[in-house]
Amino acid sequence: MTSQLLISVSPWDVRAALVEDGRLAELHVERAQVREPTGNIYLGRVRRVLPGMAAAFVDLGLDKPGYLFVQEAASSLHELTESWLREAQEEEELPLQTSVKLPTPPIEDLLTEGQELLVQVSRSPLGNKGARLTTHISLPGRYLVYLPTVSHLAVSRRLAPESERQRLKGLLADLKPEEGGLIARTASAGQLPETLAAERDTLLALWKTIGQKQHTASPPALIYRELPTIRRLVRDLVSPEVTRLVVDDAGAYEKIVHYLKLERAGQNPLVELYRDAESLFSAFHVEEDWQRLLGPQVWLKSGGYLVIDTTEALTAIDVNTGRFTQGRDLEDTILTTNLEAAREAARQIRLRNLSGLIVVDFIDMENPDHRALLHQTLQEALQPDRSRTTVYPVSPLGLVEMTRQRLRDSLPQAVTQTCSCCRGRGAVLAPLVVAHDILRQLDLESREFPGCRLTVMAHPEVIALVKEEGKPFFQELEAEQHILIHLLEDPRAPEARFEITRELRQGEEKV
Repeated sequence: MTSQLLISVSPWDVRAALVEDGRLAELHVERAQVREPTGNIYLGRVRRVLPGMAAAFVDLGLDKPGYLFVQEAASSLHELTESWLREAQEEEELPLQTSVKLPTPPIEDLLTEGQELLVQVSRSPLGNKGARLTTHISLPGRYLVYLPTVSHLAVSRRLAPESERQRLKGLLADLKPEEGGLIARTASAGQLPETLAAERDTLLALWKTIGQKQHTASPPALIYRELPTIRRLVRDLVSPEVTRLVVDDAGAYEKIVHYLKLERAGQNPLVELYRDAESLFSAFHVEEDWQRLLGPQVWLKSGGYLVIDTTEALTAIDVNTGRFTQGRDLEDTILTTNLEAAREAARQIRLRNLSGLIVVDFIDMENPDHRALLHQTLQEALQPDRSRTTVYPVSPLGLVEMTRQRLRDSLPQAVTQTCSCCRGRGAVLAPLVVAHDILRQLDLESREFPGCRLTVMAHPEVIALVKEEGKPFFQELEAEQHILIHLLEDPRAPEARFEITRELRQGEEKV
C-alpha cells in the first residue's frame, strides 16, 4: 500500500492529509496559535486527593487542573505506555523480567496534597474535563520510543518481514539503556544500527535535560513541550509506506528536509514543494472529502449509507441498505451492504478521529458465519489505524461495540463549535411552535399590562405564521383591551428566537 502525505501551511493553521491508495485516510487540523498539551511534561502540584474516585487533581498551570488516576500514579504499566506498545498493533516482544502484578495501592498512600509531581499529559482537556495525566513518561522519536520508567523492549507487529523483526529484536537488546526501555516503531524498519543508536542517545539526552529542569523549576511549570506541529506530524505520519510528501510552504519544506536527512538512503519519501496557484488540497482532490467529513451521512458505493451521530456517552453508526437491491437474495444483499459498511465505518472512524465507546448498528444477519465474517472484516479494516481499538463480536441484534483510544480531539471537536441556535441539540423549535409561543406570551402581556403597545421582532417566517394564527386574537385585543400589536421582521434572527418590546407611558421595557 503506497501512501502520500500532503501538508498545507498557512499563518492561521496547518492541515495534513494522509492519502492511502488514492483515498483520504487521515486528516489533521492544527491551529497555529493554539497547541494541544498532549505529550507535554509538567512539574505539577497535587491539589486534591479523592479516595472515592481513586484519583487526584494536579495543578499544571493550565486553565483547569489535570486528573491522575491511581493506575497511572502507581508503579505499573500505564495507559500512555500501553498506547505506544499497542498503537498500530505494537506488542511487547522482549520481556526483561517476570513480574507479579500486585494490587494497586490506595491513591492516598501514593499522593498527598501539596506534593510535587512530574506528569505527562496523555489526553488533552475535553469540555469541562481537565487533561488526563500519567507519572510514567514516554518520549517518542522518529524510530524509537524511550520509556524512562519501565523496562520493556518491544517491536511493532506491523513490521514485516519476520527477518526484519528478528533483526530489530537483536538491536533493541544491544541498544537498551541502563534505565528504562525502548519500543521500535514501524518507521524503524530498514534503519542502520547507528541511526537507531543516535536517536536513542538523543532521547536519553532529552530525558537528562528534563530531569535537570525538574530540579530547578517551581510547580506548576512546563518542563517539556511536545514537538512543533510540522515536526510532530512528520514524525507520526511518515512511515515506510509513505513514498511522497508534498508541502506548500517553503519554510516548512526546509524544516522537513532537514528533519528527514538522517534517514537511511532509499528510505526517504520524496519531498516536494508545491508552488501552483490552486490550493494543495484541491489539486489532490482532498478538499471535497474534507468538506464532507462533518456531515452525518456517508454514502456507500452500493447505494447503502451510514449515519454517524456522536453523543456525550458514545458514537453511534447506523447502517442502512438504502438503494442497494442487487444481491441474489435478502441475506446476500444484507451481507454485501454490511461488509462494505464495515470497511467504510473503519475509514470514517479513523478520518474523523472518533474515540471512546463506538457502537455500529449493522443490519441484522441470521447466519452465524456471516456475523463472523463481518467481525473479521471490521478488524482487518481497522489494522492501518495507529490508535488502539478493541472490537467485540457482533451481538444477536447486529450491534458491534468497540472502544478506540483517545489521544487528541476528534475532527468535529477540533473544527466545530456548538450551534448558537440549537445549543448543540441538533434541532430547533419548528416555526409554528415559535409562533404559538409568541402568541401565548402576548396573551400574558396584554392581561398584565392593558392599554400598552407590544412590538414583536422575529424571523419573517415566524412573523407570517403569527399573523395567520393570531388574526382573531389580535382583533379581540384591539377591540376589548385596546392593545396594539406591531410585528417586525428580522431576516437575521434565528427562527427559534424572538423579542417582545413593551411600550408604556414611562418608556420601553424589554421582556
